[in-house]
Amino acid sequence: MIRFGTDGWRAVIADTFTFANLRLVSQAVADYINKEHKGDAPPEVVIGYDTRFLSDRFAIEASRVLAGNGIIAWLARADVPTPAVSYNVLEKKAAAGIVITASHNPPRYNGFKLKAAYGGSATEREARRIEEELELMELEGRGPNMMDYQRGLDTEMIRRFDPTWVYYQHLSEFVDLDKISEFEPKIVADAMWGSGRGAFSGILSRTRAHVTDIRDRLNPGFGGIHPEPIMRYLNELVAAIQRTKADVGLATDGDADRIGAVDALGNFIDPHHIFALVLRHLVETKGQKGAVVKTVSTTFMIDNLCREYGLELHETPVGFNHIADLMMQKDVLIGGEESGGISIRGHIPEGDGILMGLMLLEVMAYAGAPLHEIVADLQAKFGPAHYGRIDARLNTLVPDKRALVKQLAENAPAQLIGESISRTDTKDGAKFYLADNSWLLIRPSGTEPVLRVYAEAHTPEAVQALLDAGSQMGQKALQV
Repeated sequence: MIRFGTDGWRAVIADTFTFANLRLVSQAVADYINKEHKGDAPPEVVIGYDTRFLSDRFAIEASRVLAGNGIIAWLARADVPTPAVSYNVLEKKAAAGIVITASHNPPRYNGFKLKAAYGGSATEREARRIEEELELMELEGRGPNMMDYQRGLDTEMIRRFDPTWVYYQHLSEFVDLDKISEFEPKIVADAMWGSGRGAFSGILSRTRAHVTDIRDRLNPGFGGIHPEPIMRYLNELVAAIQRTKADVGLATDGDADRIGAVDALGNFIDPHHIFALVLRHLVETKGQKGAVVKTVSTTFMIDNLCREYGLELHETPVGFNHIADLMMQKDVLIGGEESGGISIRGHIPEGDGILMGLMLLEVMAYAGAPLHEIVADLQAKFGPAHYGRIDARLNTLVPDKRALVKQLAENAPAQLIGESISRTDTKDGAKFYLADNSWLLIRPSGTEPVLRVYAEAHTPEAVQALLDAGSQMGQKALQV
């Protein structure tokens, strides 16, 4: 049975992610949309896709199914960042958005992200409704309704378009490009072979910023790497920064909804720091206030910043859909997660690597200082904070996540690395808060056969000790 995880359905191409299954999921989405739709005009859906193997063909099949069910499909002409699709859903007042992408996952995967009418990830309730429609189709022995692709184009039920134009225009008005232009930064933009290719150079083309693009050609194998902007996959970015004597490198993941950066000295600037730097900039430089949302796996520097500025802080399970829920309910200034999905007030409730890359340039421009000095100042005032994560591969998906988390929480030691455990949280995995504000999180993945272990502490040595302890705890719990 096809199940939706934290951000849609992902599976291995030609194993479970097949044309037949994609058509079934598309039909379930069409059934749900038509049942919810009110009004005489046909509902509309925006469809985009990334650079993975057959993503463009999968997207065409999705458009054929939607058109066969009387839904207008706005189909991107080329690969496109996921946030561009989400923004177009909002701009066109569409019923939903579909993105064919497996985001940062290995090249053998593909996926189906569903975007809601508000321009963010579908809610858990909407995902469950899609699964219910799939089950109903199976019970009724019903397959997908489909329209011939050329007929869809001729009748304008399928409409090819460029989603990036209005999205780039929005970002250009949202970020202070004039200030960035005055700073004249030298930038290396690393698309990691993904659909963020050309975004930074396109948006900054009329400024005095100097952008060098790397890994920006179509390569469905992603050069043998995972398109995830973490240090182990960014050696080419570090080399390009050194070669061009750039001020900063900006890396986006496979569908450009996540961000990572490298400073001029070759240091990796992770999403924890980018989140904290942008929050500080919005409050101290731009005088903005509002609530802040972070996930359970995100840095305690955010807690320290909120305490300093008197801002309301919310902590959610992993997955930007949880952040989006609060962004729509409250006056949220910024929301983000450890993986690099971050967004701010006035934008869509969706992680956006392109926006956050531009915001990091704005931070540097206003500070008028090298990125490593800005980070050092943040650490001195709101740290020290060091972070690490281990992804332990498993043979199969964890069969019962709740039971594993419960077992971890109930069998927690009194101390970790010599610090007492002040409290335990189980909203998403088992998170242990220590007396010195360090923390350990053990969390089974919802989309992959992986047990993730996260830790943050005041020294790198303490982080490694926590990761080792968490890995042992997790393996022991899995053997019971």
